[in-house]
Amino acid sequence: MPLNALRVFEAVASRLSFAEAAEALNVTPAAVSQQIKVLEDYLQVPVLRRSGRKVELTPEGARLLPGIRAGLDSLVVALREMRMMRASGTINVSTLSSLMQKWMTPRLHRLHTKFPDLQVDWHTSREAVDFTRSDFHAAVRLGEAQAPGLDYEKLMDEWLVVIASPDLYKRHGSIDDRETLKGIPMLQAKDEPWSRFEKSAAPTPWPAGPTIIDDSVSVLSAVIEGLGYAPARWSIAAHDLQAGRLMLASKTIVPSRFRYWFVCPPSYSDMPMVCALREWLKEEAAAFPTPQSWLDKR
Repeated sequence: MPLNALRVFEAVASRLSFAEAAEALNVTPAAVSQQIKVLEDYLQVPVLRRSGRKVELTPEGARLLPGIRAGLDSLVVALREMRMMRASGTINVSTLSSLMQKWMTPRLHRLHTKFPDLQVDWHTSREAVDFTRSDFHAAVRLGEAQAPGLDYEKLMDEWLVVIASPDLYKRHGSIDDRETLKGIPMLQAKDEPWSRFEKSAAPTPWPAGPTIIDDSVSVLSAVIEGLGYAPARWSIAAHDLQAGRLMLASKTIVPSRFRYWFVCPPSYSDMPMVCALREWLKEEAAAFPTPQSWLDKR
């Protein structure tokens, strides 16, 4: 079976250009033409039709292309998994930037102490990970839906709380003790809107704040600077609350419909490095206090 010719055919069919395929494969156009001839001789049917610089798939070529693409994709996945199935080295993990900065980073020294040989290359993104076309071993994501074909393990629940800087809290106090929110500077967070607190804490509709920020960590920074009260995810606010840089401005705690999940392909699930990271994350998540338990201790 002319495996190299199949690879060349897919490159030409994807671009409909011998020259572009040759450039992508780092070979000459003549070498591309030779491999297409090898494939057509093997199949005894034409797969491409050339007219000057124009290239078209023949009906036979069009029928062949999906199968070749599927086969090459499977081959790439198998080779990548084989290359990455090892007991030591570096694993590549994708997580949310906000979780990395405010929850993961303060705990990484414990990971390094427990697993000194474990090297993790952290990548931050909110996009879904395509494990078949990337080098990621695992991801940590906040969500409620689970994609088929992947292994999921719940790490921890999430809650929304209202936060303020200590200085601003001294001036305005808890929003639970007020009949109206008039006069309180309020920040709007796109990901954590005030509307989620309307049924539980506000006697009147929440006023819209003049400042809207779409990044969770930037919202925390703005609150620490005293720019206003804001709703925030407990997971990313807890570190600054414990350090005294923030205050809880309400005893109302709103459970989020989202949870944090450890996600990986089944083929990586039993890798020693992935198992070590997953178990460490589960231990840290289990020890992480809920907002209610934190309030009860104060």
